[in-house]
Order: sequence, then C-alpha cells, then structure tokens
Amino acid sequence: MTQNTQNPTNQDSLAGFFFAMSAYIFWGFLPLYMKELAHIPPQEVIAHRVLWSLPIAAAVLILQGRTADLKRALRTPAMLGMAAITATLVSLNWGVYVWAIGAGHALDAALGYYINPLFSILLGAVLLKENLSKLQKYAVLLAAIAVVVLTVGAGRLPLVALTLTLTWGFYAYFKKQLPIGPNQGFTLEVLLLTPFAIAYIAYAQTTGTSHFFQGNTTDTVLLLGCGLVTAIPLMLYANGAKLLRLSTIGIMQYTAPTMIFLIAVFAFGEPFGLARMIAFPMIWAALVLYSVAMFRGRKSKVG
Repeated sequence: MTQNTQNPTNQDSLAGFFFAMSAYIFWGFLPLYMKELAHIPPQEVIAHRVLWSLPIAAAVLILQGRTADLKRALRTPAMLGMAAITATLVSLNWGVYVWAIGAGHALDAALGYYINPLFSILLGAVLLKENLSKLQKYAVLLAAIAVVVLTVGAGRLPLVALTLTLTWGFYAYFKKQLPIGPNQGFTLEVLLLTPFAIAYIAYAQTTGTSHFFQGNTTDTVLLLGCGLVTAIPLMLYANGAKLLRLSTIGIMQYTAPTMIFLIAVFAFGEPFGLARMIAFPMIWAALVLYSVAMFRGRKSKVG
C-alpha cells in the first residue's frame, strides 16, 4: 500500500479516494460474512478479529520496512495514549456491529452508518475548520433530510445507530490526528487489543464455550478469516483517510450503508418501508452532488 502518511494541505487526492472507496465496498459486503457467525457470541468474534489481524498487519509493516515506526510509537506515551483511544473506539464499534448483524438489525446498523458521515462532516467543520462549497452544502443538506426521513420512518433513533455513529465518527477524527502512518497505526491498535483478545479466547477455551477448534471446521475457518476481513479494509481506510479531507470521507461512507441496506432487504429479508424508498435515492443524489463538487475543485486547482 502507498505509505503517504500525511495530508498536510488537508486536500483530497485520487489515491486516497480509491483507497477509501475500496474499503467501503469491502465493508458493504461484510454483513454476508458476519451473518455466518451469528451463532457465535460477538465478543468471541471480536477477539478473533483482533488476534488474526495482528499477523497480517505485522507482515505488511515488515514488507514495507516500517517496523521502526512501530517501535518508536511503543516508546512514545502520547502516541500510545491516542492509539488506546482509537483502539477502544474501533473495538466498541465492531462489537455493536457484529451483534446487530447477527441479531437481525442490519438496517439499524446501516442507519447508523448513514448518520455517521454527517457527524464526521460536523467534526470536520467544527474541529478542523474545513470549508464546504455551496454545492457540497446542498449535498449535505439533502443527505441530512434523507436521514431525517429514515429516522422518522423508524419511529425513533435506535441505540445501535447512535452507538455506531459516535464510535466510528470519533474513531475517524482521532485516527486522522494520530501522528503515525496508517498501517503502523492499525498495527499499534490491534497490538494493544491483543492481550484482551488472547485472555478472552483462553477463557472461552477453558470454560468450554469456545467455537474455535471445537469440532466445527466451518466455524474455525470463519474465525481465522476474521483477520483478513478486518485488517484489509481497515488498512485501506487508514491510507485513504490520511489522503482525504474528513468531510470527503464522510460523504463516501454512504457507499457501505447503501450496500448493507440492499443486503439486509434482499438477502436477509428485513422489511423495506416507504421511508427507505424515499430516502435511498436522496442519499445517493447527495453523494453524486458532493462528488461532482469534489472533482470540480480538483480540476480548478490543476487548471
């Protein structure tokens, strides 16, 4: 992966766009994988996501020759503190997401990820002083109206949606502030979480509640595969986030929840009401408007 770890001008780049979009498409298909693990407790799934992500992330760093950056981070208290915050936020986000998919609340999860980009844009405008063009403001307004339609249609703002919004929104914000390369940052996060993952897996094994190497080969393979489905999109996202404005990341995030919506309705059979029929094209229209504005801005800078 490209190791351009900083975006000092706080501008969008084409490489960042492709990194981030690849991550969101990957995440869009993730419910199909997680649904196969619905019979396994979420905490066990999260433990294996952490444990098997570590060797993948470490291998990437070794291939890139970036292990010195990780060693330096481990000796820097401030960096460890920030990584502990991002690790906590992402693990909470994973836990709620895994539970939601397994419990038949994929649409609630999608709603949370629809709301989250607006929260990211709010953080970008308030904390990072990012400016939006008029066309981009219209896009955000249209997306906001669509989210209101979805929320009213559901009758309430589900706790699942709110938790996913807050945890991922702040994760994106703090991740952008972490003074370390994206791949090193992800490796540092899973390294900090690994002792807790090992402790839980050991507990599950000793109490006989584990699904790992307990006679069901499919469960074992799926749990091992959690490393791949966790590490690959997160590392793609981390690289993209460093090369894009937070507001751009916010709008692009509509890709994954849209795919989750489709899978929830057509693959999982969750109900698709009138509100979603109205809001769905509105959100995509917002994405188109924002994308047009983004590319216009890049073209004018080049010209």
